[in-house]
Amino acid sequence: MIFWTIVELALRSLAANKLRSFLAMLGIIIGVWSVISALALAAGAQKKVVDQMSSLGTNVVMVTPGQRGTGGVISGTQKNLKVEDALAMLKILEVSRVSPVVRGGVQAKHGNKNTRPNLLGTAPSYFAIRSFQVQSGRSITDADCDTSARVAVLGPTTAKNLFGDDFGQSLGQSIEIKGVQYRVIGLLEAKGDQGFFNPDDQILIPYTTAMRQVLGLDYLNEVDLSAKDESKLAMVQTKVTLLLRKRHRLADDADNDFNVRNMADVLSATSTINTVLSLLLGGIAGISLMVGGIGVMNVMLVTVAERTREIGVRKAIGARQRDILRQFLIESVVMSAMGGLLGVTFGILTAKLISSLQSSITLVVKTPSVLLAIGFSAAVGVFFGYYPARRAAKLDPIEALRYE
Repeated sequence: MIFWTIVELALRSLAANKLRSFLAMLGIIIGVWSVISALALAAGAQKKVVDQMSSLGTNVVMVTPGQRGTGGVISGTQKNLKVEDALAMLKILEVSRVSPVVRGGVQAKHGNKNTRPNLLGTAPSYFAIRSFQVQSGRSITDADCDTSARVAVLGPTTAKNLFGDDFGQSLGQSIEIKGVQYRVIGLLEAKGDQGFFNPDDQILIPYTTAMRQVLGLDYLNEVDLSAKDESKLAMVQTKVTLLLRKRHRLADDADNDFNVRNMADVLSATSTINTVLSLLLGGIAGISLMVGGIGVMNVMLVTVAERTREIGVRKAIGARQRDILRQFLIESVVMSAMGGLLGVTFGILTAKLISSLQSSITLVVKTPSVLLAIGFSAAVGVFFGYYPARRAAKLDPIEALRYE
C-alpha cells in the first residue's frame, strides 16, 4: 500500500511541473525511439538477407576452384574443376542432385534492344537445387545438354530488357548471343535482387552449349549439389572433400585446390555480420538514451532542491531515509519508464510507416528489442536517479526545515 502511495505522489509531482517533466522525458523518448528504430532496421535487413539467401536453396553445397599462386601471391583461380568431378559427386549416397555451372558476362540482343545479363550454363538439376521455378514454358532438359542445344531460359528482368513490358510473349522467339541465335524456351519466376547478385537478370542455357559455343571453357566455375537431408550437409562436405582430393591426386600434406561451402555457412556468416551491425546501431542509439538519463538526473536534482523543506517536514514526522530515497527513486523510474513507453510507441509507428511507404526497406520490431529498450530506460532511471534520491535521503531535517 505504501508503495502505491509513493507512486501516486511521484505522479503528482511530475504533473505539477508538466513542461519540465516532459523535457526531461524527451531525452528518454528520443533515445528509446532511436534504439527501437535502429534495431528494427538491423532485424529487417537480416530477415531480408536470410529470405533472399534461402530462396536460392537451403540444403545446397557449393564447390568452387581454389586460388592459385606461390609465395603467398595469388595469381588467379584454379582451372581444375571438371565435368567428370561433378558426375563423380553424384555417386555419393547423401547427394540427391548435382549440377555443373559455368558463368560469364555476355551481351544479348533482340531486335533493337540489348542488355548485358549474367550467363549461366547449367544442367536441368540446377533449377531444383536453387529453387528456380519456371513461370511459363519449360526448363532445360538432359536432351538439350546432350545435343548442346541453342535454347535459353530467361530471368524476368532480362526478358523485360529485351522484349519490353510484353516480355510474356517472348516464348519461342530468338535472342542473339555472340552472333548466334538462341530460342527462348522458358521464363523464370521473379526472386528479387539479392544486392550482390540479381537472379532475375540472367540467361540460363545448357552447360555444354555454354562451355563449347559461348565461353570456350573446358573447366567448371562451380558445382552445385543438394543433400538428401539438410542434417547431412556436414557429411556431404566431408565426402566431397575426400573425393576431390583423391581425384585431384593431392598429397596428404597438400592444401585443397578447391573450396567446399554450404548455404548454412553463408547464412551463419551473414547472421554474424548483422549481429555486429545490430550492436553498432544499438550502441549508437544507446548513447542518446544515456544523454536522456543525464537530463533526468538534472531535473531530479532541481526537484530535491525545491522540495528541501518538504523533505525536512517528512523526516520530522517520522519518515526514514529509505522512505525518502524510495520516493525520489520511484519518481525517477516513473519518469524514465513513461518516456520509454512513449519512445517504444513512436519507434513502432515509425517502423510501420517506413515499411508502408518504402517497400524496399523492411523494418522488423522484435519483442526482445522492445523489452530491452523499456528495461534499459528503467535502468537509466534507477542509475541516474539514485544520486539525487540519496542526496535527498541524507538531508539533515533541521537544516532542511531552515532552508529558504
